Amino acid sequence: MSYLVDFKNVSTVGLESSPVAEALAGLRANEARYFMNKYKHEFAVVPASESKEALDYVNCILQEERKIEFAAKPLETSTFQVENIRFTYVFYEDGLALNVLYTLDGPKPKRAVGFKLSEGMDIPKELEEKKFKFAKMKSKLAGTIRGSFFVIKGEY
Repeated sequence: MSYLVDFKNVSTVGLESSPVAEALAGLRANEARYFMNKYKHEFAVVPASESKEALDYVNCILQEERKIEFAAKPLETSTFQVENIRFTYVFYEDGLALNVLYTLDGPKPKRAVGFKLSEGMDIPKELEEKKFKFAKMKSKLAGTIRGSFFVIKGEY
């Protein structure tokens, strides 16, 4: 069952088991606002239990590119395409929001995995061990977000 994320009335629906549910809901709403403003796309999520294909795709990229396997439980995913870009999101119980940006064509395709940490969560040990550096940004919906990324080298 999909859930359309409302960035005007932030809700923790689907994220209640997270110790940082409010911050994670704000982060999810922040992403929804971005896609509405930039692409006029409504951001919908589905429970991770209903999205094995999206999880397998993300886990494959993480494993192949950086040998990363998160211990945190995935709560929700979102997969969609706007213009020539496929996006896949995973929201984890610990407060991590992961996204895969993958352009499907073009002379210089952009392909990356992004990590955003909810306010109040520690850096996951899986990312700390790989020495990821995090930049901070402010959001009215999510407070202080810390983000990092890596470029995808392979084809997926």
